[in-house]
Amino acid sequence: MSTTTSHAISSQIARELQVRDGQVQATLKLLDEGATVPFIARYRKEATGGLDDTQLRTLEERLHYLRDLEKRRETILESIAEQGKLTDAIRATILEADTKARLEDLYLPFKPKRRTKAQIAREAGLEPLAKSLLKQPGQQPEQAARAYVNPEKSVADVAAALEGASQILIEEFSEEPELIGQLRQFLWNTGVVISTVIKGKKEEGAKFSDYFDYDEKIRQIPSHRALALFRGKNEGVLRVGLKLAFEKEEQAQATLNVEGRIARHFQLRPQNRPADDWVFHCVSQAWAAKILPHLETELMAQLREQAEEEAIRVFARNLRDLLLAAPAGPRVTLGLDPGLRTGVKTVVVNRTGKVLETTVIYPHVPQNEWDKSIARLADLIRKHQVDLVSIGNGTGSRETDKLVQDLIKRHPDLKINKVTVSEAGASVYSASELAAKELPELDVSLRGAVSIARRLQDPLAELVKIEPKAIGVGQYQHDVNQGKLERMLDAVVQDCVNAVGVDVNTASPALLAYVAGLSQSLAKSIVETRDKNGPFSDRDALKKIPRLGPKAFEQAAGFLRVMNGANPLDASAVHPEAYPVVKKILAVSKRDIQSVIGDKALLKSLNPQDFTDDKFGLPTVRDIIAELEKPGRDPRPEFKTATFQEGVEELKDLKPGMLLEGVVTNVTNFGAFVDVGVHQDGLVHISMMADQFVKDPHSVVKTGDVVKVKVLEVDISRKRISLTMRLSG
Repeated sequence: MSTTTSHAISSQIARELQVRDGQVQATLKLLDEGATVPFIARYRKEATGGLDDTQLRTLEERLHYLRDLEKRRETILESIAEQGKLTDAIRATILEADTKARLEDLYLPFKPKRRTKAQIAREAGLEPLAKSLLKQPGQQPEQAARAYVNPEKSVADVAAALEGASQILIEEFSEEPELIGQLRQFLWNTGVVISTVIKGKKEEGAKFSDYFDYDEKIRQIPSHRALALFRGKNEGVLRVGLKLAFEKEEQAQATLNVEGRIARHFQLRPQNRPADDWVFHCVSQAWAAKILPHLETELMAQLREQAEEEAIRVFARNLRDLLLAAPAGPRVTLGLDPGLRTGVKTVVVNRTGKVLETTVIYPHVPQNEWDKSIARLADLIRKHQVDLVSIGNGTGSRETDKLVQDLIKRHPDLKINKVTVSEAGASVYSASELAAKELPELDVSLRGAVSIARRLQDPLAELVKIEPKAIGVGQYQHDVNQGKLERMLDAVVQDCVNAVGVDVNTASPALLAYVAGLSQSLAKSIVETRDKNGPFSDRDALKKIPRLGPKAFEQAAGFLRVMNGANPLDASAVHPEAYPVVKKILAVSKRDIQSVIGDKALLKSLNPQDFTDDKFGLPTVRDIIAELEKPGRDPRPEFKTATFQEGVEELKDLKPGMLLEGVVTNVTNFGAFVDVGVHQDGLVHISMMADQFVKDPHSVVKTGDVVKVKVLEVDISRKRISLTMRLSG
């Protein structure tokens, strides 16, 4: 890509992000050199002018789009040139195109296509007839067409000649770039999506009943409704289309208006001349047979793309909240994977997540070994000095929760806390290759209980082992572009992992693989080296790992922590390249590193400007001083739990007016889903989230929050629970 093109791309991104061109150019250079977003956001603030990870991710996404646009532009220019049709004017217009849609509009007349009716008509020599009737509508069409009848060229009669000529005009009318652009915008602004139920599908598609007789302006349809429409269509329940207006009468008038727009664009005016009806019939056919179907396909694709992007953004935000949920910390934990007939899979893990003991208990039907199960759990808790009990929220969860409540009542000396956690993805992890390597001695069913215990200790460290899509915090995740979803979710996981930092001596390969600069193979190599040689004593020891070169070390080192190592800085977010700055601080303060770390008064008294130089500017020095104040600080909130109400275990137990405590499991653009302990999340609609107007549910709650709600309505047949957070009303 040329330097001029690169400058044009950086300038456009700078305008869109409302930042300086120099900031974008510096970031592009770093990205092209192999730097990662977390590294750039944290350790290259001087170069980027302090762009944060959100801005950098947007920049990276736009960079991919604009570079793809340039590649497509080059391909189109080459194609038109090969056809011998590339003029200076066409080249200039194509070079000015700033979106993929505009580029494709311009390419439409030149796009190689299968032989169309218009091409066949041109080959039959009918183009002069089409041009003649268009420019001289005073002629009688039938009379003008007689001269073009030629059975040898499959033009059998006057009607065939006029039909061929009309196909030429229809194609020309429907491939005019400026017109198509205007009509696309017009249809996006005014078009109406209409859906109806397909005959005989009412019962089968009852979940789509809101869309059996539905219409809404296309530009006003929110993401969740658009994706529901497309799912209903894909499942053969709904017929979905795009119209010009709501009512049939309005549609007829709107069609006349659009046809008038097309005619005016080609400077056509009806004046009762012999060929006017024929020409205007071509206009009508161009709209109905070519332009409308083409734009309908495009705009429905645009609606889907926008809906998908919004759904992916919501999914990403929920995933971020879940990954950065408060960890219970290094405490001995009992994990319970509930089951009824198959029993409750039970494991105890130590402070670092290592499995100490496993068993299966059968407190529920049909075995009903209630007392025996309580005795077994009490023995395990005493034996291993368990602090926390982590209960999966799947089938049998409430029954198992009741079991633990009874255990606490009977054995008040145990001093344990119980927490219900989402087990979404636990079964995926249990059957994975990673689980088989981590827990080779355990049965698949017990591995799920280990995951349930560990995700309470440290949600981030455990959830990174599961494919993000399997964690269950998005809506319609199977309906959206899987490539885009994967890229966005991987970026979220990477940003979360690097924001928290990773203990290089305890982290799993799955966690290490998300550290900036590390790949799955390097993560595996780190663990293999650690297992062979013992814990790493300092960050420098990482340089000896096979295939971990200088670039990977530069990107990863600041996010990898060596706890209780030789150098206290190795347990902090201070990058090894910046250790000389710390040495300057120690020299000026005449103190050693142990006494400086955590000395708030001393660190506040320092002037960051005194420690800057050509390599390390003010932002970096400020970050270093802040890190010394509280090294390796965890950005995640304090650990809190929800208490589900006794006696409320199934949908039928819920009654309007009940006040309950629950956990937010998912936040969408239309509200938040809350687990109140009945195996079916309830919805707090956006209008019920606060006493004042709420524009964005994420501004009120996030995934993992403990909230108080009131039951508004329970629809048992449709398994729907309506909740409110407006408790005073």
